[in-house]
Amino acid sequence: MFGTFLDSHPFAGMIRSMPGCPFPKFENRAAWEALPEWDKADLLSLYENHREPYPLLTAIQFLGFVRSGSRAVFEQPYFYRRRKLIAAMLHCCITGQLDALDEVVDGLWCICEETSWVISAHNVNPIPGGLKAAEKPLPDPENPYIDLFAAQTAMILAYVSNLMAKPLDEVSPMLRQRVSKEIENRILAPFMRRDDYWWMGYIRKDLCNWTPWILSSILYTAQLEMNDPRAFAALCDRACRMLDRWVNILPADGGCDEGTAYFNMAGGALLDCLELLERATEGRFTFWQNEKIRNILSFPLATRLEDGWFVNFADCDARPYLCGERLQLAGEKLGMPGLVALGLEHRGTASQQIADVPHLSRLLNRLFHPAPLLTAQNKQLRDAWLPDLQLRVVEQDGFILCAKGGHNDEEHNHNDVGSFILHVDGAPEVVDAGNMVYTAKTFSSERYTLFNTRSANHNLPLIGSYEQQPGKAFAARDVERLDGGLELELAGAYGPESGLKSCQRRMELADGGFSLTDTITLTEAKPVTWVFLLRNQPSVDGSATHFGRLTLRLEEGLKPAVEEIPVTDARMIKNYPGSLWRLTLTAPAAATHSHTFRMERNLAHE
Repeated sequence: MFGTFLDSHPFAGMIRSMPGCPFPKFENRAAWEALPEWDKADLLSLYENHREPYPLLTAIQFLGFVRSGSRAVFEQPYFYRRRKLIAAMLHCCITGQLDALDEVVDGLWCICEETSWVISAHNVNPIPGGLKAAEKPLPDPENPYIDLFAAQTAMILAYVSNLMAKPLDEVSPMLRQRVSKEIENRILAPFMRRDDYWWMGYIRKDLCNWTPWILSSILYTAQLEMNDPRAFAALCDRACRMLDRWVNILPADGGCDEGTAYFNMAGGALLDCLELLERATEGRFTFWQNEKIRNILSFPLATRLEDGWFVNFADCDARPYLCGERLQLAGEKLGMPGLVALGLEHRGTASQQIADVPHLSRLLNRLFHPAPLLTAQNKQLRDAWLPDLQLRVVEQDGFILCAKGGHNDEEHNHNDVGSFILHVDGAPEVVDAGNMVYTAKTFSSERYTLFNTRSANHNLPLIGSYEQQPGKAFAARDVERLDGGLELELAGAYGPESGLKSCQRRMELADGGFSLTDTITLTEAKPVTWVFLLRNQPSVDGSATHFGRLTLRLEEGLKPAVEEIPVTDARMIKNYPGSLWRLTLTAPAAATHSHTFRMERNLAHE
């Protein structure tokens, strides 16, 4: 896509001068003073919340990931340093005073002094035959690697150095020279001369959000740090051809198998790149009418539910933080008022843009891209079908069904082929547990021992004691979109040892409720247990189970059991405080099973 365009429209002919910084510098008092008072107050509070000194970053902290699997032991002080630097810079710009300038100076200097800008969990370039973390537990300063946060660190330093150039040079010109030297040595030069970073797509083809996320940070950095338009054009060309490799592996429907929460880093980062390149070429490089680009950038429209809830299959939070300003911009570029409206709903505060990872460019975009007045949007029933991702979202009578097919080797995958989520009257009832705090185990051979990744904790059947298995071969077959849901064959998602010959599943909204029918054929008689992960505590009452807004009618012969699952994980608890509830319904051993589970409104709840 991009490469084909650039073969006949090279950047060398489109970029005539350096684009420069799109945000006002410290001395532009009118621009900073014109910011809304609530944004100023928010960011001054951010500064007050980061008054502790810059913390040490030690070798032992870096080794924590290899020794204990903990990411937080290194990442907490690492990210605090960057947030503190951002907060001090913004305090200067907002107040027009330089009482926090020393903290800006110290932040720039101590980050330049770091041996590596790579976080400990990313200290290995995972290419075939590459080193394992245990073989390289500390970074090599002579062989810099570019991970997500090395690139993001460069972007932060470049913006701080640019926006505060005048007062920093009055302290010492050596400071900004040092920043530029470190950015060149650690990021820009390796990016231009090396082809062996896996996310570039030269060696590994299984790319993910790393590619657009890193490229967006590098492009932001280059626009500020480079002086030669010809060299900048060469960097842009190289970045676009890498970006092409990532876009090419995405499905035509634009679906992000990493989940809606990863839009910030995937589709949102693509938007960052496209916006910058459009500006750098004075509008000559533009792809807003390309159907695939439009699908990628509008993906959250297909997965939105209500009240901040989104479809959250895979490593995705049920109520994710989404960068509303980027959604707003995408809607403006694509001419989609619904996407603009979704963005305005999620604009949040300026400081929220750096609450997860310190993405300074997003914070600055949020400050200087105003929110328009938007006319009321007519409410439309959700009815989305992404055929490549095999994701179905449909709404009827206050019920929203989210159902998936796919396979068990998607990015950030859970073993969840054929699972579903059910919301009723704007609230979750049958849920996916979603994401947990990342540790070394999350992306290791032990991934599928975790509670949230196993099919035994999704809304799926257990065949005897057998669960679904990980791998691309374990996939849905014969997937068919229904007017009210989805129908598919699940046998391929289970291993042959399960004895499962066929599991035809039909999930459908109809007649004011939800119906799930599974028709199962086995090679030998086995019990089958249906799992339902619930938000509200179920109570069994004869032939029915009641939970929250729903009543589940029980077919005769099914043995119910209820397990409370206290939510203690720090990430999951943000979505599901309290407990989740695992309801199981077990049918005695047989060679064939056919059961329909009907969920209707719980009249007692109303």
